[in-house]
Amino acid sequence: MSIKVTPFGQTKDGREVRRYTMTNASGASVSVTDFGAILLSIIVPDREGQLADVALGFDTLEPYMGHHGSMGDTVGRYGNRIAAGRFTLDGVTYQLALNNGKNHLHGGPGNFSTKLWEAAPRETAHVDYVAFRYLSPDGEENYPGNLDVTVTYSWDDDCNLAIRYEATTDKATLCNLTNHTYFNLAGHDHGTVRDHEVYIDADVITPVDEGLIPLGTYMPVSQTPFDMRDGLLLGDGLDMMAECPQMQPAGGYDHNFVLTKGLAMGLAACVYHEESGRSMEVITDQPAMQLYTACTTNISGGKGGAHYGKYSGFCLETQHCPDDPNNPQFPGTTVLRPGEKYDTTTIYAFRVDE
Repeated sequence: MSIKVTPFGQTKDGREVRRYTMTNASGASVSVTDFGAILLSIIVPDREGQLADVALGFDTLEPYMGHHGSMGDTVGRYGNRIAAGRFTLDGVTYQLALNNGKNHLHGGPGNFSTKLWEAAPRETAHVDYVAFRYLSPDGEENYPGNLDVTVTYSWDDDCNLAIRYEATTDKATLCNLTNHTYFNLAGHDHGTVRDHEVYIDADVITPVDEGLIPLGTYMPVSQTPFDMRDGLLLGDGLDMMAECPQMQPAGGYDHNFVLTKGLAMGLAACVYHEESGRSMEVITDQPAMQLYTACTTNISGGKGGAHYGKYSGFCLETQHCPDDPNNPQFPGTTVLRPGEKYDTTTIYAFRVDE
């Protein structure tokens, strides 16, 4: 396999940014950048062997430095929402930025996707790796502790994209890392994901209030548009929104599914696009996963001049449950302490019908 390193612009303070493209034996490729450890593109074949980019995004660096809907972002320190931006840890209450209405979202306005990371590419015969490292200083976005983070992307000859997240801290803190790529298996410029069938291995979701903050309870998916245990066309689910009050605050799907498999490594989801024959499996050791269907997206200037509108992509963000610090009944914990290691992996496995 091979990794091609090319310039990808400069940060606002003049530092060089690079793009790293990993290409496998079939010509399928993944590109990432050291700015924000952002995932830029995923180019995979359809059933006819035609390659297309199935990740929404941009051709240049500049849009990633502005409002871009978190497309492709490495999200941290805390993926998803924290109610009122407030949590208490070891008797100390921390107040975070309120950057999503009255709540805190994705680590705040200066989150990990705004930082320039150190990159370490490595080629092997059948799999390539690009590791990004960032030291988040104590007090950044008002989170406690110096958090040493490494995010490693790998891409192999079987079109498995693995993302491994590792972190250590010198003071108790929160850590809940994820990736915010918008996928469209028909191609980034297909216009909608309503024609995608989604399977999610979850019996319950964590229902939310008007601000999309979990209520602290579980809601069975049975007989709701959240029941994807036998597969569901996203368009069919979205068409049930009028009869499903839980979907209405988001304008579609922006909900956390509690995975049946728990903390074991296993299959969380599978998405299939019949026309192209492409499918994507999500395999993870995380206990939960957020499905987001680009409910409010309206971004111009995408790749090739594409306009990304409502329902133009879907995100499957593997994670711990949103607002976990304020809901100890949720599975697992996002608290990381000195001497512990945060170490989690998610695999996005791309396949095609023969």
